Amino acid sequence: MVQHNSLSEKGEERISAVFSTLQIGQLLRKAGISKSFGLSSLAIFRLIFTLVFEGRNWFRLLGSDRRESLPGKDVVYRFLNHPRFAWRRFLHALSLKIVQHFDSLTSQSRVRAFIIDDSVLRRDRSKKAELLARVFDHTTGRYTRGYNMLTLWVVGWLQLRPIDFVMLSSAKLANRFCEMKERLSKRTQGYKRRIEALSRKPDAVVALLNRAIAAGFSADVVLMDSWFTQAPLLRELMAKGLHVIGMVKAMKQRYRFDGKSLTLHELYALLPKQKNKEILGSVIVQTACGLSVKLVFVQNRNRRRDWLVLLSTDLALEDAEIVRIYGMRWSIERPSSNLPNRI
Repeated sequence: MVQHNSLSEKGEERISAVFSTLQIGQLLRKAGISKSFGLSSLAIFRLIFTLVFEGRNWFRLLGSDRRESLPGKDVVYRFLNHPRFAWRRFLHALSLKIVQHFDSLTSQSRVRAFIIDDSVLRRDRSKKAELLARVFDHTTGRYTRGYNMLTLWVVGWLQLRPIDFVMLSSAKLANRFCEMKERLSKRTQGYKRRIEALSRKPDAVVALLNRAIAAGFSADVVLMDSWFTQAPLLRELMAKGLHVIGMVKAMKQRYRFDGKSLTLHELYALLPKQKNKEILGSVIVQTACGLSVKLVFVQNRNRRRDWLVLLSTDLALEDAEIVRIYGMRWSIERPSSNLPNRI
């Protein structure tokens, strides 16, 4: 990849046009992100923003021939770490403005979805990072040092936007290597984010969705992987008027069907066998807490002898539509998946 030393004049003009159209300066002020002296918050934010397009980090930029015209590193670090700046409010406002722009180009009949994504930020060499914890990485099946990153996305036609996130430490004191800074005002955004980092994952998911809805975002369905597709969380989201489509693992959980309590393997055995079909069949069952859901069995395209299960709380959706909608979740994952090609 070719990396340029600085943005071209045309590139600078385009960034200026984007900042003007999105009213970045106004959004920063509304989020309480302002400075009383020196360079403006907008100027510093733009400087950090352009680093992405220059292929540099701040350390490398300070070592370039532009260092004489740049502010000191402490100015940037204080700007990024200021505990009173409401960066979440800024991200909500910016994302909502972009989403509303694309909504004007999109048919109202198209499905829009919230996506919950869970990933691990590894900090193997860190020793004194605030709230550094021993966290479980479900992709590797091992514990590691770092944080769990929960990200909330909204996806629809022509748009995929991250609208909120939370970095989770561990709710268990025994799993935390470091605690939060002392003498931090409890009224600041920084303190609230640190307390939020001690939440349980299901509670953090509900909080993410509550904030998004309060900020003006909307969606037809919530998409999540198997870690979150649990009955208590499903019930809580449905109580808020949100349907869920999620992956389900074949573990020990049982479902009520035809007066019997059956596992996923036992339910699959009851389905009429369909050869050379990507969607193997579906069944409407009840969870242990009495919630009615539809289970759709699909062919695992990487292991033809295996199958996957999608759960939908919307019983009216057709099997193919459930598979198609869940496929939207893979826009934030690897290009290939185990699901059928039709998605």
